[in-house]
Order: sequence, then structure tokens, then C-alpha cells
Amino acid sequence: MPTSSHSQPNMPSQPHSDSASPLKLPSSRFTFWLILCAMILLASNMRAPIVALGSIAPVVKDALSISETQIGWLGAVPMLGFAIGALISPAIGKRFGLENTLIAMIALLTAGMIIRSIVPTWNWFLVGTLLLTLAIGFANTLAAPIIKQRTPKHIPLITGLFSLTMTATAGIVSGVVLPLSEQVGWQWALGGWAILGIFAIILWIFLRLRLGSSSHQTAVLPTSASFDTSSKSIWRLSFAWQIAIFMGLQSLLFYTVASFLPSIWIGKGLSAVRAGQMASVFQFMAPISILSLTWLINRGRPIQALAVFASVLNVIGVLGVSYLSPNLAWLWSGMMGIGCSAIFTLSMMLFSLRTYTTNQSSELSGMAQAVGYLIAFFGPLGTGWLHEATGSWDLPLLLILILMVVNVGIAWLVSRPVMVDGKKF
Repeated sequence: MPTSSHSQPNMPSQPHSDSASPLKLPSSRFTFWLILCAMILLASNMRAPIVALGSIAPVVKDALSISETQIGWLGAVPMLGFAIGALISPAIGKRFGLENTLIAMIALLTAGMIIRSIVPTWNWFLVGTLLLTLAIGFANTLAAPIIKQRTPKHIPLITGLFSLTMTATAGIVSGVVLPLSEQVGWQWALGGWAILGIFAIILWIFLRLRLGSSSHQTAVLPTSASFDTSSKSIWRLSFAWQIAIFMGLQSLLFYTVASFLPSIWIGKGLSAVRAGQMASVFQFMAPISILSLTWLINRGRPIQALAVFASVLNVIGVLGVSYLSPNLAWLWSGMMGIGCSAIFTLSMMLFSLRTYTTNQSSELSGMAQAVGYLIAFFGPLGTGWLHEATGSWDLPLLLILILMVVNVGIAWLVSRPVMVDGKKF
């Protein structure tokens, strides 16, 4: 229930933030649901513009008369936009307020979707993609501190639903955008989702007016520990680098699999139809993974065990794709789908659970996602280059397998019951 007062598992008591005046935490059922709905509507805009393009890339390629290389850049630009947005968003969010910054970014995201649909040229399509991915990079980073600030007693629940909505919306959009383009044209099929952005802007403005700006408030929570947030930069904390690598290696696997899984399975002897089905299996495991993870954490299951288990699933999945029977392709693909979704959701939770203040959560989220998406950027590019150079999937898969084994150890480190500064709780 929204009004429950029990503390979440693995969540330490929190000290006062270093802002100006106290924030009244959500105490009413209405306020809780307002925040939940706002986060869900935000999440509905976070992946849909990216996967929509992937689903109708051949249509866009023909319509804009562009090359495969240019399509490849459109696939790589999002990770750079995410990284840049994550890097600069903490300072801007702190200066102007989390909600104010987020409202501006939702508007920029919506504008990007509209621009690349109403001006059908390569240059403007690239500009629109850059704008919307930069905005998503901001939103990725600001989500965790807003959840921590506004619903500190419900971090796993809100984060899990946020991640689930991103995944579910992406799955729906990827499935309907191509047939929709055949009915109304690719521009409406791709840009029509901007209506979700408009709804999100309206609801977030209402939330901002209802709750005020977090730039002038601080959550009043009981404290049993203290941490001088100015004593050490996030970039100098080992925990921050551990979670950046943890999330980055997961993202590297996710975007590589999303780009090449059907081609890999075709190379392993599956038909084109069955190989395409494996990509769907990979995507549709996400809701199961996120719901299960959120349910287990809310019932007190240790985060460390869940993080290691998710990482092991990725190892087994890549091992199966690389060396084991293609007859179990659904199993190996499904394991990677569960592992990737669980690690992404866990990372988002840890940004809030392992920090002392909202500002610190924002800084950790920004640093980890900036580094993580830069790591992920080289996954699809490196895999494609190695496959073209060797004529085989064996070497890129072996390298990915090694990285997933490394991530098991990182998972154990990053999910220990310690705060960002290494102090146990």
C-alpha cells in the first residue's frame, strides 16, 4: 500500500540532504499515485522513439535515400546522447531543480520526435534523433533522484514499475509501428508517439505545481549516519566505478544482442523466421524479469544474491549462444533477456538505495550512466567490425562471454550492503 511505513530491504536510514528547506514527504494516497503515474508516463517516452526507428529502419532508409552506414550511425547515436545527457544532467538538475529540468527535457524529447517526422531529410532526421536521445539521457539520470526524493519508502516498487513501463511500451511500439506505417505513412507512425510526450509534460507541470521544486527542498528523514557529500567526488569513489562497469557491461550485451541476435542465430543454422522469434523471446523476458525482481526485493530477498544470479544468467545465455545446442535457442535468448533487464533495474535502484542524499543520487546516476553508455557504445560497433573482419561470430561472442564472466564479480562487489562511500549499514 502507498501509505505503508516499513523500510525497504537493503535501504539504510538516510541523513538530511544539503539543500535549503524541508520537503514534506508524500503522505496521502493521492500524492503517491500522482508521482507513480508521472513516472510511468515519463517511462513510456524513454525507449519508444529508439525502438520505433529500428522497426522501420528499411522504410526510413528508402524514404530518406540514405546509406546503411547512415542507418548504423542512427543506431549508435542514442548511446552517445545517453552518455552526454547523463554526464551534464546532475549539475543542471541541481541548479534548476529536478522537476524543472525534467519538464524541459520531456519537451525537448517531444520536439525531437516531431522534427524528424515533419522534415523528411537526413540532416533534420539526425538532428531530431540527437535531441531526443540527449533528452532521454537526462531523463535516465534524473529518474533515480526524483524517486529517492519523492517516494523514499517505495524505491524498489516505483523503480520496478518505471523499468517495466519502458520495456512494455518499447515492445508495443516495436510491434505496431511497421503495420501502422503501412496505414498512415512512416512519418505519422514514427512521430505520432509524441502525443505521449505532450501528456507527460502536462502531468509533470501539474506535479511541479502540486509538490514544488526539489531544488528548494530536502527530504526530512530519520538519520543514524552522516556523510560529507563535498568531501570526495563521485568520480573518485570505487563504488561509483563498480556500478558504472556493472551497468555498462549489461548495456553492451543488451544493445549487441538487440542489434545482432537474429543474424547470429541464422549463422548458427536457424531459419530467418525462427531467428526473428528469438529476438522476440529476448525482449519479452523483460516484463517477467522486472516483475519478479521487484516482487522478490519487496519481500526482503537479498539484492546481492539477485544481482549475482542475473549476471550468471547472462553468462549461461552467451555460453549457450556461442557453444551449446541451437535447439535450445529460446532458452539461451530468454536467459539473456532476464539477466539484462534485471541488471538494468537493479542499477537504477542502487542509484537511490546506496546514496545518502538526492544530489548524491543524481551525481552517481549521471556518472555511472555516462561511463556505462560509453562502454555500451562499443558493443554493437565492435561486434559488427569483428564479424566483418573474421567472417564469423565466434570471436566477438568469446569476448562478450569473457566480459559477462567479469560482470559476475562486479555484481557481487556492487550489491554488497555498503553505501556509496564504502560504509556498511
